[in-house]
Amino acid sequence: MDYSKMGGAKQPKNTPKHAEHNAYGTDKTPYGKKDPKAELLARMKAAAKKGK
Repeated sequence: MDYSKMGGAKQPKNTPKHAEHNAYGTDKTPYGKKDPKAELLARMKAAAKKGK
């Protein structure tokens, strides 16, 4: 009996079972679009001030 032909196909190794919702290359986060560090720091400082 050839057991290799029974059941579903095996999933390739080291691959995720699903795609990440925030993966690069999607509409939400396209390739090459990174926020500048200065903009990030400004947002962080504004959030810190808002919390006080």
